[in-house]
Amino acid sequence: MAITNPFIESKLKSPEEVALALPQNVTLGCSGFTPAGYPKLIPLAFAKRIESEKKAGKDFSINLYSGASTGDELDGALACSGALKLRIPYQSNSYLRNLINEGKVDFIDMHLSHVVKYIEHGILPAIDVAIVEAVDVTSDGRIYLTTSSGMSATYLLHAKDVYVELTDVHPQELKGYHDIYLPSHHSQGLPIPILSPQDRIGTEYVQINPDKIKGIVRSGVPDSSSEFKAPDAESIGIADHVLSFIQDEIKKGRIPKDYLPFQNGVGNIANAVLASMAKNDEFHAIQMYTEVVQDSVFDLIDAGKLKFASTSALTFSKEGLKRFHQNISEWKSKFVIRPQEISNHPEVIRRMGLIAMNTALEVDIYGNVNSTHVMGTSMMNGIGGSGDFTRNSHLSIFMTPSLAKDGNISAIVPFVSHLDHNEHSTMIIVTEQGLADLRGCPPKKRAELIISKCAHPMYRDRLFEYFETSKRLSKGKHTPHHLEDSLSWHIRFLKTGSMK
Repeated sequence: MAITNPFIESKLKSPEEVALALPQNVTLGCSGFTPAGYPKLIPLAFAKRIESEKKAGKDFSINLYSGASTGDELDGALACSGALKLRIPYQSNSYLRNLINEGKVDFIDMHLSHVVKYIEHGILPAIDVAIVEAVDVTSDGRIYLTTSSGMSATYLLHAKDVYVELTDVHPQELKGYHDIYLPSHHSQGLPIPILSPQDRIGTEYVQINPDKIKGIVRSGVPDSSSEFKAPDAESIGIADHVLSFIQDEIKKGRIPKDYLPFQNGVGNIANAVLASMAKNDEFHAIQMYTEVVQDSVFDLIDAGKLKFASTSALTFSKEGLKRFHQNISEWKSKFVIRPQEISNHPEVIRRMGLIAMNTALEVDIYGNVNSTHVMGTSMMNGIGGSGDFTRNSHLSIFMTPSLAKDGNISAIVPFVSHLDHNEHSTMIIVTEQGLADLRGCPPKKRAELIISKCAHPMYRDRLFEYFETSKRLSKGKHTPHHLEDSLSWHIRFLKTGSMK
């Protein structure tokens, strides 16, 4: 990539030079969000330095903050170095996940909207160094981020030192996609003036003191991206139930005919909903106010059904990124990338009246949802933004296949083994079997709906048996549970490998 200005040239360093300058005990604030726009070369060089100097008896300790999950070059490399001690607020790296579940890395699972307050108030360790990926840096300290915003602006403002990976993977036309605006998290915070997904209220760049920029590393390494998977039969079945429900809500006058903005989580099921929406003639163009946009958005664009999408990251497959680059100038009118402090802010979510669609690991018969822990103890990825949207949206929809592990696990259980979203927040539960609308229902009615509509036939009778036994033993209590048996399904799986 050609030198853009003397300032960049004066700051150029190799990844190894930056790695040598990093402290042995350091709190890093890095760009990156599921996993888009994260630094790659500096973390890899730092991991190599750690490996080399550990042999000489040096100890390293790293606290790693990001927006959400990142790629192997960051999460994986620093986890493998053995120096990673604390990770927040979300991750999806398999090696790091194992270290977390082995108790070798501390992981604080946080609502994404809460992270900035914990940093600003000094609850979390202060950020020593920020490392971000950018497409441009100017001499007056303007940093133009790449395909994610996440927590980058906050980290850049609070870090003592800043390093930038200047990438040529993305064209300069990416400048202008971002809308950088940071709210106050103190007692006299002002309203956030966003009334619709396309509103812009900030700048196209992060402005910092240029003296904080200690080095710039040139990079041509793309994000590690998963290939986009076509929706499977279960996901399509779930999507059909969701879309039918939304059309019914429109007929009842609960959703306007031009819809409310949609939020969709990460994964195959959420993508299936958007893909099915693109093919469904009953649906016209929608708006999105979400935290991640994936390849499924192309189905909406092709069908002429995307008005606008506000997000904190554009997380595309290799083919999807190629298509995005081909249309990058034209689609500037379709997308805006915001800091997660805004994309996930409860005030804005509540004002928008969103239709939120997120996935669950398991749901119990009263509508409590576990999004994070397998069998109650093993962290999967984290709660991410699902709590921010669940508590504050107009409609909160949780989706999951009714079975897992070849039918050895029922996603509908007597009692969740870990609680992320309680029955007071959940409204709609959907599996490929059907949809349970829990709004306005007391606990016993919720149980009847979830079991009859959402449970797989393989487990439905046993769930009703548990429910009836609980009612009898609790003698009419408000929320019947047979506590001795409420987690027996999970215990049976841990002992035998099956809930059957």
